[in-house]
Amino acid sequence: MQASESKQPSRQQFPCSQCGGLLGYAPGTDFLECGYCRHKEPVPSLLAHIKEHDFRSALNELVAARRTDAVRQPIQVTNCDACGASFEFDNDIHSGECPYCGHAIVLETGAEKLLKPQSLLPFKITEAQAKQHFRGWINRLWFAPNGIKKYARDDNRLSGVYLPNWTYDSNTDTNYIGERGDAYQVPQKVVQVIDGKRVVRTVMVTRIRWTPVRGMVARFFDDVLVGASRSLPRQITDRLQPWDLENLVPYQEQYLSGFGSQAYQIELDEGFEYARETMNSIIRGDIARDIGGDAQRIHRFGTRHSNTTFKHILLPIWTAGFRFKDKAFHFVVNGRTGKVQGERPYSPWKIGIAILIVIILILGGVYLFDYYSQYQ
Repeated sequence: MQASESKQPSRQQFPCSQCGGLLGYAPGTDFLECGYCRHKEPVPSLLAHIKEHDFRSALNELVAARRTDAVRQPIQVTNCDACGASFEFDNDIHSGECPYCGHAIVLETGAEKLLKPQSLLPFKITEAQAKQHFRGWINRLWFAPNGIKKYARDDNRLSGVYLPNWTYDSNTDTNYIGERGDAYQVPQKVVQVIDGKRVVRTVMVTRIRWTPVRGMVARFFDDVLVGASRSLPRQITDRLQPWDLENLVPYQEQYLSGFGSQAYQIELDEGFEYARETMNSIIRGDIARDIGGDAQRIHRFGTRHSNTTFKHILLPIWTAGFRFKDKAFHFVVNGRTGKVQGERPYSPWKIGIAILIVIILILGGVYLFDYYSQYQ
């Protein structure tokens, strides 16, 4: 099959048993709700265990699959059962709306992806609640231009999207070489000017005695989270943590109905490199505590990972953007907690005034100190 050809993925739409309309997932509930007659139907309850998968075995399977895989399809064509329209979905998207009638469609989860999501956190807050959180966030921004406040009042629509994520578990054993610093004090003569006279005084000065050390630390990491989408800046989505991963539920297409959903764009092995960075920063703290003393130097360390496992999960966010003075800004809302993160503009005038006030206060404080010092 040529790369320019399209394919027909399997799809799911959930018709209402009362009026024939299509059902969408209602955030914070266990129901699908009809957008027309408001009839509700329960999401089937699954008791499936959410498994951890062996990381090394999955990498070997991915390598073997890439050797025999056909050219990746750039598009996938599907039909809407509600209006009969035929249209294309990008391969990184596996749920969304029909562009003609707006009905929810859920496709097979990344037909060209070997690793499928097996669990997710359903949306807990509604679009209206997400807007309230956004308004509160934008109204609390320091040094924001006055004109941006109107975006807190505008009734712009938010998009609900499930973003792909990896979680990694790993046993780590780390050998290190470094130095332990122990503080001690020694007397030292210093010259000070007191009442206009030079006076020699003896003061105690802190010094550090360094001792070479080596050792080993161990730690088990549980559910180190790494976003697997490139559609939003990582520095924004990472700050949406923490997520209540203990409440993950088995993947069901009903939860995606009415929402967008992406297939992963960051591969499993690349995601683990991000996870290693997170782990290494924590391991450095473990090493410093193991070295002890008053100061520590870490020259080098090496970590061995064992029993490494992963999960492929979907996490819910509300997202939107706005333009201010011809520049685009994005913001996202945690679909579970309402926590807001985003890009924001700054007002040079407000920052300049704040700096001027600080300078005035400092100069005023210096003047008052000199003034009262003359009369003491």
